[in-house]
Amino acid sequence: MIGRLRTYFLTGVVVAAPIGITIWLTWWFVSLFDTWIKPFVPAKYNPDTYLPVPIPGFGLVVALIVITLIGALAANLFGRTIISYWEHFLNRMPVVRNVYKALKQIFQTALSQSQSSFRQVGVIQYPRKGLYALVFISRDAHGEIVDRSADGELVSVFLPTTPNPTSGFLLFVPKRDIAVLDMSVEDAAKLIISAGLVLPDEHAGDAPAPEQVPALTEEQVRRLTEDGSSKDAAE
Repeated sequence: MIGRLRTYFLTGVVVAAPIGITIWLTWWFVSLFDTWIKPFVPAKYNPDTYLPVPIPGFGLVVALIVITLIGALAANLFGRTIISYWEHFLNRMPVVRNVYKALKQIFQTALSQSQSSFRQVGVIQYPRKGLYALVFISRDAHGEIVDRSADGELVSVFLPTTPNPTSGFLLFVPKRDIAVLDMSVEDAAKLIISAGLVLPDEHAGDAPAPEQVPALTEEQVRRLTEDGSSKDAAE
């Protein structure tokens, strides 16, 4: 009885935990934008001032609209002029300019349509020979990095950490030392997040064939028959 209740409890945790965490993260994300944005919305446009209950998600909607308008403004000449003056002002600030340039480069690399995202998964020997680690293949390395390397053609790869694949190490690895896998990026991320517990789905055709039982020889058949006859006679 106790074992069955334990099984029911663990099954409930497996079902309820992902749902509950997803709802909590969604509510936290929406509430975060409401806390930031709603104080800047004029009272006559804020529904919380004339409705009996607050409207969750209103701050997020306002933020999406404002970001879209900023993007539309930056796409024309007037907007680009304002942005150039703003960047010129930031570039004159010693510490702020470094932070701004770093953040701008990160967002441009992550969101630009001209940059290709991770499309392949590979395996390299890391941190020493005989140990293997999953990596996301980025692109071929160029410039001074390749010129100063004695290993020839290099590839930039991202080595994620477990259980948080958003952090990791940028490595430049010789192309010959990378074994490209057929595994998708999504399956590799699941494998890393679960610390190896969630394995990629294997195709039925890739399963090893069952081991065949060798046929009995005539001598073995004769011995089994004689043994069976002797037992019957003894009985």
